[in-house]
Amino acid sequence: MSKRVDGQAAYVLHLHPYSETSLVVDVFTRDHGRVPLLARGARRPRSAMRGMLMSFQPLELGWFGGGEVKTLAKAEWLGGMPLLGGRCLLLGYYLNELLLKLLPREDAHGALFDAYAAALSSLAAGSDDAPELRRFEKTLLKELGYGLTLETDVESGRPVVPDREYAYLIERGPVEKLGAGDTATGAAPALCGKTLLDMAADDYADPRTRIESRQLMRQLIAHHMGGKPLQSRRVFIELQEL
Repeated sequence: MSKRVDGQAAYVLHLHPYSETSLVVDVFTRDHGRVPLLARGARRPRSAMRGMLMSFQPLELGWFGGGEVKTLAKAEWLGGMPLLGGRCLLLGYYLNELLLKLLPREDAHGALFDAYAAALSSLAAGSDDAPELRRFEKTLLKELGYGLTLETDVESGRPVVPDREYAYLIERGPVEKLGAGDTATGAAPALCGKTLLDMAADDYADPRTRIESRQLMRQLIAHHMGGKPLQSRRVFIELQEL
């Protein structure tokens, strides 16, 4: 059954050439989640949509159709977002790649859309990227059903203590480490209790919290991606080496 959608807030995640004149546009929308749209004629030099379909810019879209790939009918740039550049541009591609690889199509997540928009706004303003990136990653995992336990030891049931060391068991949560010889937690990510509590409060002012939270989220995301590498992370590492 054909369906028409109008006035939908959206961001472009990826563009795929389709025929000599058209594009398939993967977009992330507030009310419809990730949707593939066919932009007919968008590759033509005089196409009105050609300059509209930019990543990291707020758009208002309209589309129609009942198949897996809908047809883009309208694209309007909402403005107000500076272009990303340098490190921030790579981090923006990292956010897009996570959504493309982890988020099912046509699965709406309003909270995740807001977290994505907030992360882009933070990057565009040139502010510190750690808080918004970690918030986005946490929200992404929560919306996918993999929410983090951060304030309770999952084995003892006791509250996490700031000055104690914990191992984070993937798909379970933190367990206090009993000492250097503790082998029960194996290769689980290790971090201090304060880092866990800071993450629960979205407080990334402490340098150790920033380092350990990044390492933890990297391991959790890698696990939920089934070990598949992130192209954006590989490019980022190669540029740092250069």
